Amino acid sequence: MTVKPLQDRVLIKRVQEETKTAGGIIIPDNHKEKPAQGEVVAVGSGYRLQDGTIKALELKKGDKVLFGKYSGTEVKVGADNLLIMKEDEILGILQ
Repeated sequence: MTVKPLQDRVLIKRVQEETKTAGGIIIPDNHKEKPAQGEVVAVGSGYRLQDGTIKALELKKGDKVLFGKYSGTEVKVGADNLLIMKEDEILGILQ
């Protein structure tokens, strides 16, 4: 099954967070925070402007992005846990 986001929404896969610190300390699962970084898996068609035209999104598939800790809605697609959110919830693109 695949998911195609609608309008100005994007589908994001969270990146895996390190289980060990730089000093070698292992972080237990119950103290890990959800990562606020991810990779764009799919994008919608764009914003609908007041005159009826559609403005394309700035993001594209494969972009690495930063987003808020509690942004988006979690969805399960197959074995993957993904996030779907509006483009304006994304804080920045990692370069």
